[in-house]
Amino acid sequence: MQSQIIIGVVIAIVVVVAVLYGVGFFMRRKNQERLNLLEKRKEELFDLPVIEEVDDVKKMHLVGQSQNTFREWSQKWTDISTASFAELESQIFEVENLNESFRFLKGKAAVDEAEATITEMEEEVKRIRKGLKELRESEERNSLQVQQALDVYEELKKNLREQGGLYGPAYAELQKQVKNIEIEFTQFVTLNTSGDPVEAREVLDTAEAHTYELQDLMARIPAAYEELHKTFPAQLKEIKEGYAKLIEEKYQFPEENFENEIHRVTRRVESSMSDLEKAEISAVEVANRDTAQEIDTLYSVMEREIDAKKYVLKNRKIIEDYIDHSIKNNRQLLIELDHTAQSYTLNRNELGRVRGFQTEIDEIVRRIEQLEPKLEASEVAFSEVQEFYKEAYQILDDVENQQVEIDESLRELRKDEKVAQEKIETFEFQLRNLKRYVEKQRLPGLPGDYLEFFFLVTDRVEDLGKSLNRIRINIEEVNKLVAVCEDELKMLDTRTKELVDAAALTEQLMQYANRYRHSNPEIKAAIQHGLVLFNDEYRYQDALDAIATSLERVEPGAFERLEKFYFNHQDLV
Repeated sequence: MQSQIIIGVVIAIVVVVAVLYGVGFFMRRKNQERLNLLEKRKEELFDLPVIEEVDDVKKMHLVGQSQNTFREWSQKWTDISTASFAELESQIFEVENLNESFRFLKGKAAVDEAEATITEMEEEVKRIRKGLKELRESEERNSLQVQQALDVYEELKKNLREQGGLYGPAYAELQKQVKNIEIEFTQFVTLNTSGDPVEAREVLDTAEAHTYELQDLMARIPAAYEELHKTFPAQLKEIKEGYAKLIEEKYQFPEENFENEIHRVTRRVESSMSDLEKAEISAVEVANRDTAQEIDTLYSVMEREIDAKKYVLKNRKIIEDYIDHSIKNNRQLLIELDHTAQSYTLNRNELGRVRGFQTEIDEIVRRIEQLEPKLEASEVAFSEVQEFYKEAYQILDDVENQQVEIDESLRELRKDEKVAQEKIETFEFQLRNLKRYVEKQRLPGLPGDYLEFFFLVTDRVEDLGKSLNRIRINIEEVNKLVAVCEDELKMLDTRTKELVDAAALTEQLMQYANRYRHSNPEIKAAIQHGLVLFNDEYRYQDALDAIATSLERVEPGAFERLEKFYFNHQDLV
């Protein structure tokens, strides 16, 4: 039993030793793998061309702030390549010793520390390389941009030298600005070649801004100078000469200060030329726009008077003839009104309106009589006469339109009278036909309300006849009566047909109902009551309703059948 226990303990010890060995082997292998990776990262870090990049920037001979920045990056690289690399080598060596002496846990901690060291070194190297790159690119960028700016500057200087006449009085100021820019570029080149691209950049920005401002100036000045030197003076000269010629030809201008306006615009041109000498192009361009508008206005004033003269000369005789025509029309219209008023009542103040037309025409004549001497003596502006002529045309056009309207309305009076005379004959004919139609039915009598309406319509037609037979016919009243007669005759025609149809249907219904007279007391009573309504009271519709109601109770549908037959075969009834 004791031997078995000993064997078991031995086996357990063997198992534990085996497990410990396995764990140790695994940890040693893991630490070695990480150590190998560290070696690889160290070699890659050593292989980076940092020292070459430092030398490249160093060759640029940097000074000032750029030199200080470079020294900081260079020192950081020196620190890493000496102290940091030495510390890393020491950590790696410690890891190897710990791993070989089977102190795996301490080895793992040493690996962690070495990895943290190399990670920090890698990040620092990235920052160093980025800083060196920025310094190098700053220098290259300055070189490229200065060349671009210098190209523009040289082109501007060449243009100013070869085409100086395009810039007029601004030439001296432009030359001055060219010289200032040249000084700024010289300062930039000095700073840049001495190795301080950061400070040189500020100078370059200023020189570049001034170069492009000058480029903008030189692009805008020639057009402005062309206007001030040639366009405006030529136009003002033309305006002065044209104005003097028009005055010589006795033209008058409503604008009393026209000549002063010419002088004012001339002074504005001179003032703008002074601004151009100082290269104040924005102010010159604004002033030139105003000057151009004012010159256009001066041209417009002269063109207005020239065109107005043509208009006045062309329309002078025409408007006189138009006035004579309007006076003649008005006189004729007054005669026509007087003649028409003897036969018709005039309801639209035609006479007052025509007299008003004459007042308007007289006012135009009065104003023409005032203008004519001034026009002959060249004491009035043609534009004022033109304005009056156009106003007079408008008034005369309006007068003529209303004259035509009144004349047509007078003609309509006679047409309306003729139509009404024809209508009254038609109305009388319709009344006679309705009367004969009713008499032909041989009815026992006619209802009082029908007779009353028949006589009302007859009286209305007689009233129409009386209105047409008056010494002075009121056509508005006649037309209203015509419309009333037409409506009432339509109503009378409808009521007559309804009356006759009711009577005829009643007779047919009575004949049909007689078959039930002896067998049905209600039918008998209805027939007797219907006869009273029909023969004594002439209430044909009531008689029809009484018999139809009783018959429907005895023979449903009989009335509808008989009614349908009646309206479909009225020629047989």
